[in-house]
Amino acid sequence: MMNPALNKGIVMDEHRYAQLKEIALQTACQLGNPSFYERYEQELIVSSAFFESSSIISRCLQYLDEAKLHPAHGILHCEKVAREAGAILLAERLERGLADTDRDALMQAVQIAGLFHDIKRSEAEHPLAGSHEAARILRDFDMSGQYKQYIIAAIRNHEAFKKVLSSEDEPARLVSDSLYDADKFRWGPDNFTKTLWLITESFNMPLRVLYQDFEEKMEGISRIRETFRTETGRRYGPEFIELGMGIGSEIYREMRLMME
Repeated sequence: MMNPALNKGIVMDEHRYAQLKEIALQTACQLGNPSFYERYEQELIVSSAFFESSSIISRCLQYLDEAKLHPAHGILHCEKVAREAGAILLAERLERGLADTDRDALMQAVQIAGLFHDIKRSEAEHPLAGSHEAARILRDFDMSGQYKQYIIAAIRNHEAFKKVLSSEDEPARLVSDSLYDADKFRWGPDNFTKTLWLITESFNMPLRVLYQDFEEKMEGISRIRETFRTETGRRYGPEFIELGMGIGSEIYREMRLMME
């Protein structure tokens, strides 16, 4: 039989978590969406249309098993990264002097990288493990070997605060940088309205544990704003982080009251 005091604590945490989630959603609504979504609405539409119509993207989705992915980095996360990486690539491509004829091939590469970038998220050194898994999956795909290498390298390069491996050419760099920035956009509002709660629920995290190192984790997230790699990311990425930090600050303020 469960200890009554323990059971009471669990019920109390559930109630408090429900309050915190509501505060997070209300704050996000008040702060509004990152301006990236308005500025690049057309690019997002084009990227999403490509994502939904591509038979290769559909095939890649079949390799993603929700049960085997990290609870906070599941299929919805990977799809969002893929679509937004495609939009960033579209925004950057012409400015980098890349031929229009390469657009679809590059779009396909960055979206596949987006889908597979966290395929080994639960493992140590997950970018390296993920790049090896992507290489294995892509072995039988009817794609140029060069574009397969773009995908593999982008996955290797998507972790923050790690040495960035040099890219073989400008298209490879664009795929890698677009994936990185789209993934780091997720440390904004998404982290505090979705990801955080997936983690606490999946690992049955007591509220006091979340509270103990929340400030430290917030400081780590704030450092992301200086790491964006494309011009688009550097222009719009910090706003994602600022909005996320605004939501996180409200969560922490309420948690502090709960812990008193």
